[in-house]
Formats: sequence, C-alpha cells, structure tokens
Amino acid sequence: MLKILSLFFILSLTACNSVYLKPNTMQPGTTVYASRGGNTMTRGIKEKLEEHGFTVNVGNLKNESSIDVDKFTIPKNTRYIVRVSEQAETFMPYWCIFNGFWWWRFNVSIADQKTGTEILSWRGRGCQNSSLRKLDRFLDELEIKE
Repeated sequence: MLKILSLFFILSLTACNSVYLKPNTMQPGTTVYASRGGNTMTRGIKEKLEEHGFTVNVGNLKNESSIDVDKFTIPKNTRYIVRVSEQAETFMPYWCIFNGFWWWRFNVSIADQKTGTEILSWRGRGCQNSSLRKLDRFLDELEIKE
C-alpha cells in the first residue's frame, strides 16, 4: 500500500508545469517591460532577464494614479512584455530542503509587442531553485541564436 501511495504522489508531481514557448523568437539586448514589485517569481524573472542581457524597464508612474491602482507608461522602445501572477510562496523545509526551501506557484507570460504574439506561456509550481533553473533554460531556448 505504501508503494502505491508513493507512486501516486510521484506521478502527481509530474504535472506541475505546463509550458508553451516559441524557440528563437526573443532578440537579445532589447527592452523588456515587467511590473514593479511582486513576489518571488516576479523578482526572479527580472533578475534572469538582466543576466541574459535584456534591459528590464518597470515604466514611469503616471500622475493619474488612483488610490487603489497605479498606472504606468510603457516605454516606446519596449519589445517584450512580461506578466507574472503568483501566489505567496510557501516555506517547505522538508520537500525543498536542497532546492531553496520555498515552494512557488505562478503563471508567466511573455509577449512580443512587435508581432503581437505570446512567445512564452508557463503555468508552474515547484521549489525555488528548480523553478529558476527552468526559467533559465526557457530563456536560453527563446533567445535568437546568431
């Protein structure tokens, strides 16, 4: 019985990520707009984009901001827009002990402003370090190789 439960648990984890991406579609060295602040994946994706040579811009605050919602202008030279929705991270010292200790749940989308297409759609959950490694691999695949 314990073997069956273990197998079921392991198989249920195989569906933790759903990814759609278009390889060789992201031009290195271009400007990417990403929302300000955010939880773990929002911060992580901005750092990884900068490591890959992209310029990350969070826009300029408009004077027309309301009490509840800030409005930002997206720079005209922005090529890609990154949207991240995420839940608060969960401390998982037993499951993620060698992988960053934190469990993330998120949705990531990268859209190309020039073509109007979505080049990455990723629904995922996982430990902090493994999620960042996956993001690194996805960015490698997205970059146009010269």
